[in-house]
Amino acid sequence: MRRLATGIILGVLLLAFAAPAFANSQAAGDTLTSHGPIRGIVHSRGQASPKNAGAGNLSYHGGPVMHTNKTFAIYWVPSGYSVSANYQSVITKYFRDVAASSGSTSNVYYSTTQYYDNTSGNILHSSTFGGAYLDTSAFPASGCSDSVSQTTVCLSDAQLQAEVNRVASLNNWPRGSTSMFFMFTAKNVGSCYDSANCSFSQYCAYHSDFGTGANLTIYANQPYASTVASACDTGQRPNNDDADATINVTSHEHAEAITDYNGDAWYDAAGYENGDKCAWTFGTALGGTSGHLYNQVLGTGRYYLQREWSNSTRKCVLTGK
Repeated sequence: MRRLATGIILGVLLLAFAAPAFANSQAAGDTLTSHGPIRGIVHSRGQASPKNAGAGNLSYHGGPVMHTNKTFAIYWVPSGYSVSANYQSVITKYFRDVAASSGSTSNVYYSTTQYYDNTSGNILHSSTFGGAYLDTSAFPASGCSDSVSQTTVCLSDAQLQAEVNRVASLNNWPRGSTSMFFMFTAKNVGSCYDSANCSFSQYCAYHSDFGTGANLTIYANQPYASTVASACDTGQRPNNDDADATINVTSHEHAEAITDYNGDAWYDAAGYENGDKCAWTFGTALGGTSGHLYNQVLGTGRYYLQREWSNSTRKCVLTGK
């Protein structure tokens, strides 16, 4: 969705070889207050604009892009909350598959290579997976209030940002302009980035950043998409798990952060980033059966992902530029 000039924030699987072993952690005890603007919001299906692609090509506004990227997954699932049986393993495999597919022209991420910055030229189709962490510590008291009947706790921007900051520090994960942290919360967990904009009613995910220099922390808030299926679910299960719905909006945030993590690189005249312009459009499936379609083959995995905007072809694409 559109870039919003508003202040914000947005843990038992396999780790990358260099990542620390999984461990339980303590609840976040501090709240950070220096937030970047909320960007790349995936509107819930009922809020999504049918005219996202109508503002022409993306324009370059002088800011930095992620020439290469390393991804990290944080799963926050306290006792009393749950995710589907293979939720974490499917998402973790997705990040590994994205990394394994680096350089391929036959997937949607290749479209990002046409974009560039004034410092180091074009984006490279180069992703690595840095690790994952399961946090089973209790959520703090609700820091916001949403109107979604399916949620039992609401986490504010600051609470989510503090969790990302704490887990990244705990694991000594590198920060900066080549790292991105994805915050996955359990089912029935809501969040709001201000009093009027909350998960499932207004958005399905978003990305932002906090800190500067070596402490720059690029992150995405990834609620459990199937909490409200009518709002944030694709309806397709190529991996037979709720993770499939969350992976779709994860890909949206990932591609947008690559091309516009700081909000001053690539977006169109209406403020839309590459993922916003193609949200909830999926193109032609490569295979699968009804309810289990896939349109991307990444590594050894099959996924159902939205398309991304290509300036080269002036349309939404699934492969190439």
